[in-house]
Amino acid sequence: MTPRVLITNDDGIDSPGLATLARCSVELGWDTVVAAPAEESSGTSAGITAAARDRQVVVRQSELAGLSDVETYAVEASPGLIALIACHDGFGDRPTLLLSGVNRGANVGRAVLHSGTVGAALTAGINGVPAVAVSLDVGLAEDVELRWDNASRILAGLLPAVARLAGSPVLNVNVPNTEQVGPLRWARLATYGQAQTKISRADPGTIEVTTIEVEGELEEGTDAALLAAGHATITPLYSVTEDDDLIGSGLLAD
Repeated sequence: MTPRVLITNDDGIDSPGLATLARCSVELGWDTVVAAPAEESSGTSAGITAAARDRQVVVRQSELAGLSDVETYAVEASPGLIALIACHDGFGDRPTLLLSGVNRGANVGRAVLHSGTVGAALTAGINGVPAVAVSLDVGLAEDVELRWDNASRILAGLLPAVARLAGSPVLNVNVPNTEQVGPLRWARLATYGQAQTKISRADPGTIEVTTIEVEGELEEGTDAALLAAGHATITPLYSVTEDDDLIGSGLLAD
């Protein structure tokens, strides 16, 4: 059966990474629908916020350059809510696969908790739809050549295999933004990624939030380390689940 794919992101409907991901799906011959935030929604995690009117999420028909035949919607909502809506037949029939990205910037380490790109994928997974979040590691530099085709080449080989998997796995994929890309490798989540949030108090009424590069050696075998070494990485993620070890541990008195 031909997969029905929902494409979303957190960089917004105008992101070239979104078009890259949609093009990958179309080139595989898959039934493709795009529904992405009307505005950038980075850092929204799996939040289900929306610019709602009387409990209604605003959806506008849109179009991606070079993909005029692809059903496309700009949605005034976060990617997590878009994924949830898609899983409940909000953009036509329920998808059999959700793809999120390609994000401008890596999503590695435990900080993936905060990513709207990954949040959309986790939302799909917990609702029974397999999902892949894809990000391009562009670092913190603003003026850099974006090699979206790196992601396309990795996904061309990966996505058909993902479509054959049973259940509803959630996979987080990161691709180097380099001329040469090493083979795709399984990776554990790093404790910290290559960038870290720094919190400082500018004055008594202001807290300053900035992003800084992490110095020092990266943890061997983690997504951050392998990506820095030039490999594309793939990490299977669990969504929210109970801690069986703690249940019945004696924490509660009899």
